[in-house]
Amino acid sequence: MTRMTEREALELLRSRDLLGVGARAHEVRERLVPGPLATFIVDRNINYTNVCVSGCRFCAFHRAPGSPEAYVLSREVIRRKIQETVDLGGTGIMMQGGLHPELDITWFEDLFRSIKEWFPSITIHSLSAPEIVHIAKVSGLTTAETLQRLKTAGLDSLPGGGAEILVDSVRRQVAPHKASTEEWLAVMREAHKQGIMGTATMMFGSVETLEDRVEHMRVIRELQDETGGFRAFIPWSFQSGRTGLEGTTEAATGVDYLMTLAVSRLFLDNITHIQASWVTQGLRIGQVALLFGADDLGSTMIEENVVAATGLSVQANREDLVHAIRRAGFTPAQRRTDYSLV
Repeated sequence: MTRMTEREALELLRSRDLLGVGARAHEVRERLVPGPLATFIVDRNINYTNVCVSGCRFCAFHRAPGSPEAYVLSREVIRRKIQETVDLGGTGIMMQGGLHPELDITWFEDLFRSIKEWFPSITIHSLSAPEIVHIAKVSGLTTAETLQRLKTAGLDSLPGGGAEILVDSVRRQVAPHKASTEEWLAVMREAHKQGIMGTATMMFGSVETLEDRVEHMRVIRELQDETGGFRAFIPWSFQSGRTGLEGTTEAATGVDYLMTLAVSRLFLDNITHIQASWVTQGLRIGQVALLFGADDLGSTMIEENVVAATGLSVQANREDLVHAIRRAGFTPAQRRTDYSLV
């Protein structure tokens, strides 16, 4: 089968053939992930700090160092949050925070070791590529050394956060002080080399063009050809409320979201799993996404603070996701971070 070109992907994104593109994406989904199952995970986002020196224009969550609203979670609070997750049947945690100027690698090593001592079976799916770059700089280490030490301390896999749009002209507009495209890709390449698998994301609907979205998918596909280290791709739509971009962009519609998701399934032929982002689009659109190329409904989101900071708060528990998957015509199955079934 011939591979979709960037030009073809762009033509599909520009087209109005939503149902046709969705049907094609669903056919590919059935080939790559055959069977009646649609998966989800019970895990928790733990934002260990909101202090960040990056100051991204799209983020309503961060606080500057010294802000009266700034925080760093204590070990006791983090342990309690993980215990609550385990009690709800959770299997993993995703720890992400801001680029804190005073948290070096020893802080994370001590934390990850403690977590593994408290909860030996929990998966630590944590820290975005920009956080890895920042921790390395603060600690005077290379990213390779940083990843190796974090892996030894208990880091299991790397989420795809901080990618936004992997086009530097876009990044200069929305996140000028964050890791560049090449730095993001380099962290992921090194992580995969060290056996730290992960996911890739795309935040669309800010200032980028459709060509930028395709370019983002192109560099992800190329890196996946090289390493095979991405388990899933997760496109999600930008929410501008309370951010530096509020009022300057039009929110991505459900149609835009479904079309982008479907094209990502068709273009990213080397990534097995495509995850629906119900947190930004709502559970109904997430449900429809299972017929537009997605095979996974993501997390129950026991806790979510970053999107909620924009004023959008959508919640769902395990039963909600199970019901949504069944109503979409699939058999729900709880998975772990590595997509093995619970």
